[in-house]
Amino acid sequence: MSLTDILTARIREAGPMTVADYMAECLLHPVHGYYTTRDPLGAAGDFTTAPEISQMFGELLGLSLAQAWMDQGQPSPFTLAELGPGRGTLMADLLRATKAVPGFHAAAHIHLVEASPALRAEQEKALADYNVHWHDNVEALPDQPLFLVANEFFDALPVRQFLRAGANWQEKLVGLEDGALTFGLGTAAPQPALAYRLDDTKDGDLVELCSAATPIAACIATRIATHGGAALIIDYGDWRSLGNTLQALRHHARAEVLTAPGNADLTTHVDFEPLTQTAKSVGCDFARLCPQGVFLERLGITNRAQTLASRLDGYPLNQLIAAHRRLTHPSEMGNLFKVLGLYPTGSTPPPGLEA
Repeated sequence: MSLTDILTARIREAGPMTVADYMAECLLHPVHGYYTTRDPLGAAGDFTTAPEISQMFGELLGLSLAQAWMDQGQPSPFTLAELGPGRGTLMADLLRATKAVPGFHAAAHIHLVEASPALRAEQEKALADYNVHWHDNVEALPDQPLFLVANEFFDALPVRQFLRAGANWQEKLVGLEDGALTFGLGTAAPQPALAYRLDDTKDGDLVELCSAATPIAACIATRIATHGGAALIIDYGDWRSLGNTLQALRHHARAEVLTAPGNADLTTHVDFEPLTQTAKSVGCDFARLCPQGVFLERLGITNRAQTLASRLDGYPLNQLIAAHRRLTHPSEMGNLFKVLGLYPTGSTPPPGLEA
């Protein structure tokens, strides 16, 4: 039985499901889920993330966290964590770049939050030289200073979608039409969680609500506010998102969201505003949202690229130049991706996120 069959039977029995429920089944179903059945990264997969584009990305994030650790008095021990670590490439680059920081590795306890068995196996190979702890969720991270990176993690969390109808909202649902999966709308009703969006939307506007992000952000921010630390959250999105951003990716190209459930990556643009408000509510400070290109340039990516380029020529050199452009140029990932920094009130923001 395919995932399409499972979803069809569920809808026939219980009625249309939310977009969030559909995303969750497609991505994390224990037998047919996208992330539970494959390694989605690289040329043979469906998409490529910044750490796979160039080692410079993970190196610079590592040095930013290491400097934040020093700025906070070098707490020991501390949790060095990553959410959704892919193949482990970012963490491997981060650890290599921080190896020369006195005391950093000795104090660090490495923790990875990963739901995919296939990707855990890749991470284990990439980080074979380190003592690594894996968790299914962020709540399992230790209660101690936390220095964390989350790159393209929040974009894969399920969202509900609502269309404004006067002072009410109609939820977008996944149902059936002639036996095939299709989108429809629920009955108009108040949505208290979206009351603040009545000020900046009009009838027919679509707003996405990611309820799953709030407890994760609260957990991270509470540890940082209580014990110290810093978080770098990098994702595509913006402040107070608007419109339908749900997309499916398969073989590095756009695909239909409702076609072949479980065989394509599903993501949405991250609305960073609720993450900051959640952090603020538990006493954690946050840095002003920063474009990825600006963040990396502040950390010295051009100088790092020049150093690497001095040892290259031909095709490898051209690849390095292309990687630098892809990570930083405004027309590529430079402006589309944003960086949010969390840090204890009274401390300084992680390097690269200075106001």
